[in-house]
Amino acid sequence: MPHKMTITGKPVGPLCQKGSFYTFDMEESGSPSSPKGLPGGSTITYTVFLNQKQLQKSGLTVKNINQQKIMVQGEPTLDVSVEDCPGEIGLICFQVSVLPEKPEKKATQLVKSQATEQPKEKPKVPTGTEDFMAMKAITVPEAFLNSHPNPEKTQQVVNFVKQNGHLDEPITINRDTNMLTDGYRRYIVAQQLELEIVPVTYEKETTPTNI
Repeated sequence: MPHKMTITGKPVGPLCQKGSFYTFDMEESGSPSSPKGLPGGSTITYTVFLNQKQLQKSGLTVKNINQQKIMVQGEPTLDVSVEDCPGEIGLICFQVSVLPEKPEKKATQLVKSQATEQPKEKPKVPTGTEDFMAMKAITVPEAFLNSHPNPEKTQQVVNFVKQNGHLDEPITINRDTNMLTDGYRRYIVAQQLELEIVPVTYEKETTPTNI
């Protein structure tokens, strides 16, 4: 089975053309705390390989690539030359997307305070909200982690939260497992805005029908 992986962040090097393909470098830091007895994580540099069609579709250019926060989904490879792959690991790009920009710190603090404070009056919440839950308590299935919502629609949700102080719709989770079943776009927005608590609705149970 192919090894698939996803990395996010801003490129740390220039966009380079290598004949029929393009490359740029990205870095990811290791976990700050490793299990007891195991060596600590370290920063790994990845060299991303993509073609001209992927580059044009993403909107990345030589001028803007180092200012964009992007997400790359692909397959790692070690079977490339050092000249073409200055990073420690090569990443064959399957999909590259520009992520919405993180809002200004003041706006983020305002949204966080509205989400975490205990208001005296009933807080404004999206229709259908059944409960509130800490983001860290929600489990996200791998199927969602391997997908990428439309950036434009995601930015619309970001704008809504900045204007209204809460998500436009609750996140749907399984009542027993806290597993996310719908609303992954809103989960991503909540992460970007550093919301600690989000409105949720519970997955509706289906009653089996006797035949």
